[in-house]
Amino acid sequence: MKKDLHPDYHTIKVKLADGTEFETRSTMSGDSYVSEVDSTNHPFYTGKRQFVDTAGRVEKFNRRYGKKAAQTEE
Repeated sequence: MKKDLHPDYHTIKVKLADGTEFETRSTMSGDSYVSEVDSTNHPFYTGKRQFVDTAGRVEKFNRRYGKKAAQTEE
């Protein structure tokens, strides 16, 4: 193997959002990593969906490109 070709592979401590900690090996700089997302709070695993307000976008699209509403004659 060539020298100085591979990055430093060392042990780091990982802390998940639920407080779980474990050690693993990584090429990341630093001695620890804190995750904000894990299987206890990610929508894919929990089944909870976060709905984004798209009604405003649809209305804006219709105002800009949609058919004009029929005007009433008085």
